Amino acid sequence: MFLECHHLLTLLLVLSATGGASGGGDDGRQFTYNGFVGANLTLDGGTTVTPNGLLMLTNGSLQMKGQAFHPSPLPLRAEANGTGTVRSFSTTFVFAIFGQYANLSSHGLAFFATASREVLSTALPGQFLGLLNVTNGGGNRSDDIFAVELDTLLNSDFRDIDSNHVGVDVNSLISLESTSAGYYDDGTGRFQNLSLISRKAMQVWVDYDGMATQIIVTMAPMGMARPKKPLLQTTVNLSGVLQSTAYVGFSSATGVMSTRHFVLGWSFALDGPAPALDISELPALPRAWPKPRSKVLEIVLPVASATLLVAVGIAIYLFVRRRLKYSELREDWEDAFGPHRFSYKELYHATKGFSDKNLLGKGGFGSVYKGKLRKPRSIEIAVKRVSHESRQGMKEFIAEVSSIGRLRHRNLVPLLGYCRRKGELLLVYDHMPNGSLDKYLYDRSARTLDWRQRLHIIRGVAAGLLYLHEDWEQVVIHGDVKASNVLLDSEMNGRLGDFGLARLYDHGANTQTTHVVGTMGYLAPELGHTGKATPRLPMSSLLVHSFWK
Repeated sequence: MFLECHHLLTLLLVLSATGGASGGGDDGRQFTYNGFVGANLTLDGGTTVTPNGLLMLTNGSLQMKGQAFHPSPLPLRAEANGTGTVRSFSTTFVFAIFGQYANLSSHGLAFFATASREVLSTALPGQFLGLLNVTNGGGNRSDDIFAVELDTLLNSDFRDIDSNHVGVDVNSLISLESTSAGYYDDGTGRFQNLSLISRKAMQVWVDYDGMATQIIVTMAPMGMARPKKPLLQTTVNLSGVLQSTAYVGFSSATGVMSTRHFVLGWSFALDGPAPALDISELPALPRAWPKPRSKVLEIVLPVASATLLVAVGIAIYLFVRRRLKYSELREDWEDAFGPHRFSYKELYHATKGFSDKNLLGKGGFGSVYKGKLRKPRSIEIAVKRVSHESRQGMKEFIAEVSSIGRLRHRNLVPLLGYCRRKGELLLVYDHMPNGSLDKYLYDRSARTLDWRQRLHIIRGVAAGLLYLHEDWEQVVIHGDVKASNVLLDSEMNGRLGDFGLARLYDHGANTQTTHVVGTMGYLAPELGHTGKATPRLPMSSLLVHSFWK
């Protein structure tokens, strides 16, 4: 007797939950609508119910928003006083989007849950989907709203991944997680794309697990069984978003293109799976989109043309601005040195815009910045910015840069290449993590080098000079051998750097110069009298400073 009464009670609950074709039972915790004739819903904006039971959120008018939601808020908190966690809930619905053209639509629609209807009253159409507005659309403030969006336009302001995606939104139209619309085939496991604007009905399942704080979204063509593998799964704790009660429903919007958004059926349940929809009882979609009136075209075309002109103007402005930002000075004769040339854009990004945080030091010839190149391989670099106002001698200088860039020795700082802008030259070197030798000789805060380390550094510099003077294909006179130009790598090996004053000569050629350059105190004494560069005494002053300082 008791068992029979229990079965009867269960049957009554199921019947009250599933309801009929046009509407279903509503006990405040679950409901089902197989069509919406006579449905107890609150409609706002342009939302109407068609004679055959379709919930039409937008009717094709431009810049329209439409909303439909359960008339009373649902008890989403686990405790009566509203202090518990948000309860598990589940919903499923069938929808379709009809654009004016088969492959072009306005904005999409969304299922939402919100603590307050005031958020919806201030919402805007277009890109805001009738959910939020300019103030809160980018997440500038909390409005206690959760939504699953079915978006059909790519909007960079909201960081959309494409123009056909499903996203999970919390207090913002910048989705916490999003993916392209579609489903995973149970048989093959392959992803099957679904076009949201195909004018075909599709079913969506949204489940929230209150214990695991997880949102699971699944979709499939109408009539197909729910796929086993969900389309999207992400962790979202709605306890910080929704209050003790919340309104649930749908919202959609149009922009400058005519679009209609339909919901064919909807069910919802707390603490359990949403009741299944009876697909055979759902209302039929319209067969075709009626021809637009001429007045509509008269409005749409000027607006679209003006929008296009503004968009083109903005695009041209951004393009020109970008070109000026990364502009370079490049001449035909530089093509021969192409492998040694870097683009200003990659150096700009490598040094984070030549920020002060990346500044390694300043000298008489310019500033040096630390950077990191990502391609073709990740390497740390040092970029020296040198001002130059005259083109005179620049061709010869670049030729020497190209030649010096071919120097390869373990005790030389490799010159990787250069970049040239108007009034500026950038030289790119390997970055030496331990800085220059003068820091250890003159900076009292730096650690003191012992005699073994000093000898090791000097021997390294000497080996580098020997390579420059004797072993390379040409004679390289560095011209400025001093402690600040001796850099130390990660193993404290001395490396000679800064070839800004270097000169190249053929072996046995005359090294006479008409202009003496270098740092006083480090030049060979006879250079000022003879004007002849020599490799014989370039380290004398460096030895004195390194060993007696």
